[in-house]
Amino acid sequence: MISGSLSLIGAGIAVATGLGAGIGIGIATGGATQAIARQPELSGKITSTFLLGCALAESTAIYGLVVSLVLIFSK
Repeated sequence: MISGSLSLIGAGIAVATGLGAGIGIGIATGGATQAIARQPELSGKITSTFLLGCALAESTAIYGLVVSLVLIFSK
């Protein structure tokens, strides 16, 4: 019974990766917006780099979700 509650605590911690991803994407969005405002001619390169960074940040949140689901449904 103790291992079941520990796996639920671990699942909660794993889901917390979504918080870090959200903060990271927010900071990246602010930086990209400022960069485009300063140099509009580079908006294509800035946007592509921004989207790549957001995809990587979001993948960490998805990994956290998968780990939490595995911890919840495995016995």
